[in-house]
Amino acid sequence: MTSTTEQFADLSATTLLRFATAGSVDDGKSTLVGRLLHDSKSVLTDQMEHVEAVSQARGQEAPDLALLTDGLRAEREQGITIDVAYRYFATARRRFILADTPGHVQYTRNMVTGASTADLAVVLVDARNGVIEQTRRHAAVAALLRVPHVVLAVNKMDLVGYEESVFAKIAEEFTAYASDLGVPEITAIPISALAGDNVVDPSANMDWYGGPTVLEHLETVPVSHDLTACPARFPVQYVIRPQSAEHPDYRGYAGQIASGVLRVGEAVTVLPSGRTSTIVGIDALGESVDIAWAPQSVTLRLADDIDISRGDLIAPSANAPATTQDVEATVCHVADQPLSVGARVLIKHTTRTVKAIVKEIPSRLTLDDLSQHPNPGQLVANDIGRVVVRTAEPLALDAYADSRRTGSFLLIDPADGTTLAAGMAGESFASKAETTVQADEEGWDF
Repeated sequence: MTSTTEQFADLSATTLLRFATAGSVDDGKSTLVGRLLHDSKSVLTDQMEHVEAVSQARGQEAPDLALLTDGLRAEREQGITIDVAYRYFATARRRFILADTPGHVQYTRNMVTGASTADLAVVLVDARNGVIEQTRRHAAVAALLRVPHVVLAVNKMDLVGYEESVFAKIAEEFTAYASDLGVPEITAIPISALAGDNVVDPSANMDWYGGPTVLEHLETVPVSHDLTACPARFPVQYVIRPQSAEHPDYRGYAGQIASGVLRVGEAVTVLPSGRTSTIVGIDALGESVDIAWAPQSVTLRLADDIDISRGDLIAPSANAPATTQDVEATVCHVADQPLSVGARVLIKHTTRTVKAIVKEIPSRLTLDDLSQHPNPGQLVANDIGRVVVRTAEPLALDAYADSRRTGSFLLIDPADGTTLAAGMAGESFASKAETTVQADEEGWDF
């Protein structure tokens, strides 16, 4: 029989990597993604034939691999709202889910969606332009979302003569900036997506570079999906009461375990009510089990009849989170309309949605020098800032530093359901960046 420890070890030894790509317009992101798909043999024959035919019709000698992702560009030209495009491919060593985010400044907010679940972010830079404001913005979003690995892909090295000094200068500037933001690991790779240098195969034009190619790094970067090491959190999605002849007294609470491990016999607390009970049964895929872990979807049965509904959170009594009605957080504003002090909003945390008021906006981050602009009064699209929100009902929030899943939330316009901002509760890089400006060299504790 497999032990629980062995089962958890199998879970963490995953072969899946979620990563997001980001870059300014014309930095060559579409070509890089196309090159990754093509050179890793992840393109269907009919897709490649179409790219070759279109490229030939345009008078191009070689296939334009950017056409493999040009659907987004065509949508933008037609005035259609652009969202993140997810692409799936695999090699012999690992499976990948790629979140391809648009490059225009007005779509920076879409990177929040793409990078929110990413283990790694690839930030593209044009070797001719170096680190620009949009590059800093992408680094800030990756740091804010606590993406553990960032790759700086310095593209178009062929247009600067494959000069090592050009790459070194850009890599040094970006690494210093991202490190100040608290990014824990930065890998810089010189590439030419168009020519294929250091994307999948090592470049013969840059023998001065001895690091991995982009694909090699993606295949080998250590990634842990072991959510079982975190305290258990179970947001209730649905209450199951069949009231049938076969199950006259069945009452179960269905949902997906956000983190941690739950066991039959364990004492639990239901939040925000604070009522306690004991798990007497766990049903998974139609069968009763003694133990369940994130991210399994299960139904819990408790010893006591407690008033529990969608949005409640079940957690072990030994390490249940505190509830609060005063949420202090960093947010990335994603809506066209500003977010102002006094705004009435809805806050959605896991499966719970409650009314709230924006009480304060203490600061807005200035990307150039990571300083804080105090009391801006409002945040506009793509702004990153601190907010204080007062909720009508208590929320059981973890700090985002402890849990990306139960420490995040959305602010929503109650009038039309528009998402206004993506929030990260508790201490975040906004306050850390402020101390960095004041020469405090402490980084985040990841």
